Amino acid sequence: MSVIEIKHPLIEHKLTNLRNKYTDTKLFRESLNEIAGLMTYEATKDLEVKEVETETPLQMTITKVLSQPVTLVPILRAGLGMVEGILQFVPTAKVGHLGVYRNEETLEPVYYYAKMPSNVAESKVLIVDPMLATGGSVNYTIDYLKGVGVSNISFLCIIAAPEGIAKVVERHPDVDIYAACIDEGLNEHAYIYPGLGDAGDRIFGTK
Repeated sequence: MSVIEIKHPLIEHKLTNLRNKYTDTKLFRESLNEIAGLMTYEATKDLEVKEVETETPLQMTITKVLSQPVTLVPILRAGLGMVEGILQFVPTAKVGHLGVYRNEETLEPVYYYAKMPSNVAESKVLIVDPMLATGGSVNYTIDYLKGVGVSNISFLCIIAAPEGIAKVVERHPDVDIYAACIDEGLNEHAYIYPGLGDAGDRIFGTK
């Protein structure tokens, strides 16, 4: 597996909007989706394609089209904030949902909902969640997907803590991790610092 920190001026510029405590809900959502879209280019470079015959205005030629289904699995609720940006680049992707939240006392993941496309086992699955903090929710999600037969999984996040990366790498060394930025670490409350606050609250305006 690989841990890829995607360094790009456009991503770094938009990440400033996410970190700024004064950024309003509209700009936060827009910037989050734009970063997710930019990350998609890197995270889908290994998608399978097949050759097809295509008629150009001049002649017949051989071109390529995607031959592998793609499924997005946002971890509810904050992962929903990245879906639109990715679908702009992979509009044929299906979207599964997995509801997992972190118990703030035990820091353990708590499962409450799952709904996946019927062909998820054959898909290239992109798990999306803006934050990789302790790694608990991501590991649970990967466990669930492998349990239903998925073997080709990548994880996309905006901000990652080294502690969370280490937990995922230890448990699932076959899963690639793509992050827009790897931050300094976790504070005493297991929040990423410098971070960007609670991504779900900022996406949905609930705080």
